Amino acid sequence: QVQLVESGGGLVQAGGSLRLSCAASGTIFAINTMGWYRQAPGKQRELVATIDSGSVGRSNDVDAVKGRFTISRDNAKNMVYLQMNSLRPEDTAVYYCNYQTWQPRYDYWGQGTQVTVSS
Repeated sequence: QVQLVESGGGLVQAGGSLRLSCAASGTIFAINTMGWYRQAPGKQRELVATIDSGSVGRSNDVDAVKGRFTISRDNAKNMVYLQMNSLRPEDTAVYYCNYQTWQPRYDYWGQGTQVTVSS
């Protein structure tokens, strides 16, 4: 079992910044991928960015946030972060932390943190 707890959401004006944090606890496998997804009202959950646990920490983020959002992680603390800059009203959503492994196969989600960007 893995527990994920997000923090750092809130209300911000357009152009502002927020930093989301996700703390993972429980049985953490050394090889894993953690990431952030978001779900806006009336829309499907979508990928924001992922980062693997390797020493290189390869990350992948979607076009909508390229150049504005940066994902990072601290393996020693089992933490993953999402630095969000130049926020736009369309970034308003509930942001969810995700943890995945493939051998064995596990897929866990946090409860989500609300991000609201006012225009």
